[in-house]
Amino acid sequence: MEWSKLFALTLGTALAVGCQSDRPKPAPVPVAISVPEPAEQGTVVGDDRTAMEAAVDAGPSTATSSEASAGGPVLNPNAPDSYVVKRGDTLWGIAKVFLRDPWFWPEIWQVNPQVHNPHLIYPGDTLRLVYIEGRPTIMLQRGDFARVLPRVRSQPLAGSVTAIPYETVAAFMSRPSVLTPEQIKGAPYVLATRDLHVVMSDGDTLYARGFTTPVALGTHYNVVRVGDALRDPDDNRIVGYDGVFTGAGHVTRGGDPVTLIMTESARETEAGDKLFAGGIDVPLDFIPSAPKNKTSGRIMSVSNGVTVIGQYEVVVINRGVIDGLMPGNVLAIYQSGQVVADNESKGFLNSDSHLFTKKVTLPDERSGTFMVFKTFEHLSYGLVMEATNVIRVGDRVENP
Repeated sequence: MEWSKLFALTLGTALAVGCQSDRPKPAPVPVAISVPEPAEQGTVVGDDRTAMEAAVDAGPSTATSSEASAGGPVLNPNAPDSYVVKRGDTLWGIAKVFLRDPWFWPEIWQVNPQVHNPHLIYPGDTLRLVYIEGRPTIMLQRGDFARVLPRVRSQPLAGSVTAIPYETVAAFMSRPSVLTPEQIKGAPYVLATRDLHVVMSDGDTLYARGFTTPVALGTHYNVVRVGDALRDPDDNRIVGYDGVFTGAGHVTRGGDPVTLIMTESARETEAGDKLFAGGIDVPLDFIPSAPKNKTSGRIMSVSNGVTVIGQYEVVVINRGVIDGLMPGNVLAIYQSGQVVADNESKGFLNSDSHLFTKKVTLPDERSGTFMVFKTFEHLSYGLVMEATNVIRVGDRVENP
């Protein structure tokens, strides 16, 4: 009896196991896995500094021209993986954030086919540093303001980023301190002043001629005297003239001569002084780049007459369009090496004579970086972007 119960129990267990193995296995229940949102790649510049301020704080590049040209663009050691463009940024400052040498910017800028004009960068845009086939590349991601929204904008869009500080250039160009022969030849001139006044003051009247087209009422003009000739230090040829600002005024009556009322007077105004329209437009949509041709020249003049030139000073060099320069070209500034006495034999036989002492010229040393923003045939205006040492008129400029 005991044996029959044991047999029945064993047989029932076997049948149960066999039936279980023949059943189809249920599909596995999917497990919900929490996948975090992809974090923004890299480190974003999160402070309130503009790119130019960050570039100034980082200091000027210490790379030599041979180091810079040997391997092409070199990333700034502290370059972030992304940067949000701020109001007040310049293309030079942004390039300096990512690169050791900002003039290599065109080599890492990635044209976005979805943007009609890829050279326009606006506050709010994000620039991302990525690598394509091992090469560093800057990609543009438009900010929120660039999206098409079905509503009317109540505020104007922020202006695009310029290559260099516009205020500095505009202030200089509105009162030209260097005149080219072409500018002088085509400029209208002062015919006379009312009551033959020499020293003008606000509200005084002057008369001018030489306008090639009818003049609109209210047009603003600067009065500039043609000063001393500027000669190319290399061959002594005249390439321009000093421009001395004497005053400013606006047109109150057309005809021949045109009548102007003075709104500003800095010094005496004389018959023959030239008139130049105020607010000269200087396109600043260029990008930093090295000159295509080998360029070597000198600083001829500085805008405000200082003897020691610093950062953001406007200077004039003796090279222009005929030499292959164009706006955006970057040049290195070199301080001429001093001539010193070779005192190798000083103290020899107690001789203090310097009659036969040899003179040795020390090597030129790099003292700054210069960017061209307006070119003429034989000269160019530019802005000193970096100054690591004293810069003076006569210093040499050449390819970076």
